Amino acid sequence: MSLLREFTSVGPHAAAHRVATRVAVSMAVPLVVLVGIGRADLTLYGAFGAFCSLYGRNRPRRARFRTQVAAGIAFVAAVTIGAAVAISPDRQWLVIPVAAVAAAVITALSQRLRWHPPGALFHLFALTACASVPQTLAHLPLALGVAVASAVVALGIGTIGQAPGPAAPAAPGQINAVAAVEAGIVIAVAGLVPTVTGLGHPYWAMVAAAAAIGGAGRTARLVRAGHRVAGTLGGLAIAAIVLLPAPSAPVLLVVAIAAQLGAELFVGRNYGLALLFVTPLALVMLQLAHHVDPLVLLRDRLLETVIGAAIGIAATLLLHRATRRDTQSPKAASTAAANAAMVGNSRS
Repeated sequence: MSLLREFTSVGPHAAAHRVATRVAVSMAVPLVVLVGIGRADLTLYGAFGAFCSLYGRNRPRRARFRTQVAAGIAFVAAVTIGAAVAISPDRQWLVIPVAAVAAAVITALSQRLRWHPPGALFHLFALTACASVPQTLAHLPLALGVAVASAVVALGIGTIGQAPGPAAPAAPGQINAVAAVEAGIVIAVAGLVPTVTGLGHPYWAMVAAAAAIGGAGRTARLVRAGHRVAGTLGGLAIAAIVLLPAPSAPVLLVVAIAAQLGAELFVGRNYGLALLFVTPLALVMLQLAHHVDPLVLLRDRLLETVIGAAIGIAATLLLHRATRRDTQSPKAASTAAANAAMVGNSRS
């Protein structure tokens, strides 16, 4: 019953419009400039550079700035690595181990720096999406430059709003090595399955798997996996209405900005509702940078979301089972008894 309750619950608004406006403007500025100068092919890099605006959304200004600087550096690195992978003719295979290592590293970094949103999902999306678009070596400096410029713009916009406070740096978080290793393994499996079967855009399976294991605890993970699938289904219906008429780049640009705004309005309230906007946003971003048959795009997004969510669910259940078995083992029981005795002696 708790699964259903969490699946359908919608959190409070909590002034989400302020954060959503900052994020939407951060994305709009580089995309408008790039489309305006006829370089829509670079919008993918601009969008991901601006993604640093997603971080530290409700923190005081100084703390938000520090968080966004760190996240922005990681996004620039993700874009650059992805664009470098895209140069290789074997990019569809090369991206799997690269993304797996990146997922583990970013997961650990997110824990250490106490990022919000936590985990490697957005950076993984940046790396794998950029790796999917064929490029040449001469294109690499452009990808780097656009990502850096967009991140700088987003950092400037991110300082707007909320009175500055002392915001002393938080103590570094603890790194959960098991979670980092799990992220790497899950992402590798999620990328391998659609690649072996010949599906296009395998990074959507990786991102769906990352989303599914992004919750804190088994119930939260299962809810996120369900939200990912259900929200994607609804989002694909909206994306079909947008993409099938083959709109121009300016129209896609407007849709992308509106979708980013909608995603940020709901992401903290109900992840499934946010996916109604995230899904068309992801597809529109790809179409702006690299045109693909919309029907193929819609099909791949659906199939790979289901694959990634299923792999994330399987990993969650396996980890939960292993953890429960460890806690119920005789050694764990004796250790718990010894600890209890020590506590009792210290109180007597």
